[in-house]
Amino acid sequence: MKNPIFDIDNWKEITATLARNKIRTFLTAFGIFWGTAMLAMLWGGAQGMQRMLRGQFEGFATNSAIIASNRTSMPYKGYKKGMYWSLTQTDIDNIRHSVSDIKAMSAVSNRSASLHYGTKSYEASVQGVESAFPEIFTPVIYSGRFINEADERDSKKVCCIGKRVAGELFGSTDSLGKFIEVNNIYYRVVGVVGQESEVQINGDVDNMITIPLSTMRKAYNLGTRVDMALIDVKSGHTPAELQPQIERIIRLSHPIHPDDKRAIMYMDISEEFDMIDKMFTGVDVLVLFVGFGSLLAGIIGVGNIMWVIVKERTTEIGIRRALGAKPRDIIVQILSEGVVLTFIAGVAGICFATGVLGGVNYLMTLQGNPAGFQLGFGTAVAITVVFAVLGTAAGIIPAVKAMRIKPIEALNDK
Repeated sequence: MKNPIFDIDNWKEITATLARNKIRTFLTAFGIFWGTAMLAMLWGGAQGMQRMLRGQFEGFATNSAIIASNRTSMPYKGYKKGMYWSLTQTDIDNIRHSVSDIKAMSAVSNRSASLHYGTKSYEASVQGVESAFPEIFTPVIYSGRFINEADERDSKKVCCIGKRVAGELFGSTDSLGKFIEVNNIYYRVVGVVGQESEVQINGDVDNMITIPLSTMRKAYNLGTRVDMALIDVKSGHTPAELQPQIERIIRLSHPIHPDDKRAIMYMDISEEFDMIDKMFTGVDVLVLFVGFGSLLAGIIGVGNIMWVIVKERTTEIGIRRALGAKPRDIIVQILSEGVVLTFIAGVAGICFATGVLGGVNYLMTLQGNPAGFQLGFGTAVAITVVFAVLGTAAGIIPAVKAMRIKPIEALNDK
């Protein structure tokens, strides 16, 4: 009788089966690896892009608005259409005293400036602000301080200079206490400032001189005129809610038709932030959809290979059952293989994604645009746990099928 152990054809079949199983395992592991890496890279990349976009608004109050004058679009009280009018300090004071839901408010005016220090000169712009300005648009303080209430009250001839201005006039940011000439008037430097936000109010703070508005009003003979007003609204309210009341107050002091929608420019910054938040939410949903699609493909692969393993190891399972193995032992055996495969491939995918995100972030940092393309530890653990749970779930049905195999049927299986 021919011994099957030494049957060459039998060994070829066993070898071919092992090779097929290895290929299936490799392809399944690669699918899980790529699905994990895709989800991690997409999530980390999306979070980095969000940080980059939010960084462009760094320091700017999210619940704020800008108010400015514009030409009228309707004739009113004998004035023709197209008349130009100006906001005044009286308008600012009336709004500040009448609208209780405003958290902070600052008038702002801006003019061009010729700067001189010793033999050096520089062309920039000078802006006058009130002491509440940094509550709405927070500058970066490199040294010294910003304009305060005492400067505004006493119309002091002090200034904060932008970081770029300091570099041009002094060669460094070490300029505190020195005097610079701004349009033939000398101001003492009390601070060197800049901005992180891409939002600009009449220009970039890095390339600007900032002085008290009361001082600017006297120096430039502005009277009570101001270029614009910035407001920050209290929590629980929005700039849109306050717009009708603010416009009504302004119209009381100017010949503006009640139905003229263009004469008063009211830019609700909070709407821009809301739009960006909604865009971020959409990006997150898209990332999760694409990432979990890749994840699901890998998990389906785990389920399929578990089915194949159970089918091709029916005889082995039957022998184990005949030798006394409990159904629980069979389930643990099948599930553990799926969990280990999912865990190892998932961790490898996380490591690969972390390396790619770190490389991209490094390259962008070299270019001066750090994006923060990083995958947080908690996020990495969450993705790995989700993959492990789904990998376990994918192996439950094949494991139950293996448990139900009867020893006699398994031993007679061809």
